[in-house]
Amino acid sequence: MKIGLGCDHGGYNLKLEIIKHLEGKGIECVDYGTNSADESVDYPIYGQKVAEAVVAKEVDYGIVCCGTGIGISLAANKVPGIRCAVVSDVFSAKMSKAHNNANMLSLGERVLGKGLALELVDAWINTEFEGDRHLRRVNLIGDIEKKYNK
Repeated sequence: MKIGLGCDHGGYNLKLEIIKHLEGKGIECVDYGTNSADESVDYPIYGQKVAEAVVAKEVDYGIVCCGTGIGISLAANKVPGIRCAVVSDVFSAKMSKAHNNANMLSLGERVLGKGLALELVDAWINTEFEGDRHLRRVNLIGDIEKKYNK
């Protein structure tokens, strides 16, 4: 498994913790920036970079972080083919993959502790998409995307 990661300044420290955690599990990580918590940067740039890498299949999945996880997920979700879920509990992390086939996860450094954030990452990466009726629903999301991205 290969995971792309990106963040703004507000999610930088959490991104580093996630990379360390994933690499400790033997998972390859590709860091798309930013590279400092000290300089304010624009989260849409990093959400887009990771999302484009996922769509291009440079990585299998993406994880992005900002202060709340919301802004960077909104940017990522503008890239056609991306289903980026902001989660703050284990059940939602699992369901975002099992039912929604989320190909990106978004976390907020300022709203999650390190322990919970890593638990969310584990729950998400260890959950498989269930397909079946959920595939129909994911395809309907894709249909909406196609309608508005002409």
